[in-house]
Amino acid sequence: MRRVREEFLRHREASVLVVALGLGLYFMSVTDVFLSTANLVNIAQATAPAAIVACGTVLLLVSGEIDLSVGVVAALAPFMMHYAIDFWGVPAIPAILLALLTGTLIGFGNGFVTVVLRVPSFVTTLGTLYFVTGVVLTTSHAYPAEIPGPVDGAIGEWLGAADWAHLGWALVIVVFLHVVLTRTRWGLHTVAVGGNPLGAAEAGVRTARIKIGNFMIAGTLGAFAGLIEAFRIHTIDPNIGGGTGLMFTAVSAAVIGGTALAGGSGTIVGGALGALVLAVLQNGMNLIGISANPYFLILGLAILVSMIANVYLTRLRRAGRT
Repeated sequence: MRRVREEFLRHREASVLVVALGLGLYFMSVTDVFLSTANLVNIAQATAPAAIVACGTVLLLVSGEIDLSVGVVAALAPFMMHYAIDFWGVPAIPAILLALLTGTLIGFGNGFVTVVLRVPSFVTTLGTLYFVTGVVLTTSHAYPAEIPGPVDGAIGEWLGAADWAHLGWALVIVVFLHVVLTRTRWGLHTVAVGGNPLGAAEAGVRTARIKIGNFMIAGTLGAFAGLIEAFRIHTIDPNIGGGTGLMFTAVSAAVIGGTALAGGSGTIVGGALGALVLAVLQNGMNLIGISANPYFLILGLAILVSMIANVYLTRLRRAGRT
């Protein structure tokens, strides 16, 4: 049992998995509605966008950077699809790809300014956040738009309108990027760049390419999260993602899942489990009639406790006890 416990604790996802299971068991015991199909769909649809964005956030945090603009990129992408189809006559699939490319280009811009012009990523992406917000509100006149006809059907069902589409996409992205971070040279270099940038550069790692690439991944994932949310709610809303809400949720999920804000360590699966914990917590509180106001109090405590636990577990690992 001791060996099993030590093996379990070696994984950064261990603590957040225990929390997720504990919350699920608690809410199952206090309300029968929690395990109903409709409620599980609600949890999956609340978890998926945050988990998708958290994957990109984890890659950036591990490489020593952060992106504050992913939430508003999620709002811009569906409008780009709408403009391309309804105003520019672009076919459905190319319009969706254009929306994703918009996120990729914004990520490239963030990476270029941060890496090449040496502006701290916090400042760079804060500026991008306000700029993109202005673009969304100006071009949309702060009004929602309808889903374009060519994608309001099978494509929409496939991309998010169907009950379990969100979960399917989230699982595919989480598994793929987990393999990338843990089993590929890109992942190894991402960890090296975040843990010791100078040493990584001296070892021949192209640090600029790694960081800019991770910004582009994060931007693309933000755009994709915005698209599937638009299809889910069946409208294109300038407030998709709640402005900075989606970004803060993704960062919270990454931190709760065991990613270090200082860079050099993190886990994609942990970030996804962190998003699940936040979704289950908010959903369960609503079911048992607790006001939404204490949610932020609990969220703040969860972030602090998880960071303290991560620091403690890191010390134990370095001491060779786990």
